[in-house]
Amino acid sequence: MMELIRRAHAEGKKPDLQAIVDAIPYCKFLGIDIDRKGTELTTILRFSQKLIGNPVLPALHGGVVGAFLEVTAVIQLMLEAESEDLPKPVDIGIDYLRSGKPVDTYARAIVTKHGRRVCNVRAEAWQDEHTRPIAALHGHFLIRPRETATP
Repeated sequence: MMELIRRAHAEGKKPDLQAIVDAIPYCKFLGIDIDRKGTELTTILRFSQKLIGNPVLPALHGGVVGAFLEVTAVIQLMLEAESEDLPKPVDIGIDYLRSGKPVDTYARAIVTKHGRRVCNVRAEAWQDEHTRPIAALHGHFLIRPRETATP
């Protein structure tokens, strides 16, 4: 996975974010897709019965939603930070706002502060309407700028 990032940077290209996500076994298990239109990045969690945590409602498992938001934040940060290393989570808080229904889920992240070594990221996941998020993440991530990254 890191080789994909380094190779893209060496060729002066942006990394293939879908290939990076597909190289992470848990992301592949979850079925996360990337939809990128210019600078706007949306991640998509394709619904699958295996993602249900509460079969009575049914509702998505909270750990699945949390992992999906973390992946969204990391991918957005990789896109903006141009680091050759994966951002490392320092602190993550997740607000679960409503139950996730058994449908596709979407998420977007915004880097709210981009320091030299630490970045703050906010991500929201929604299903039917972007204005009705099912969960929100606020996280701090440690990055290593590209010029100081080791091969």
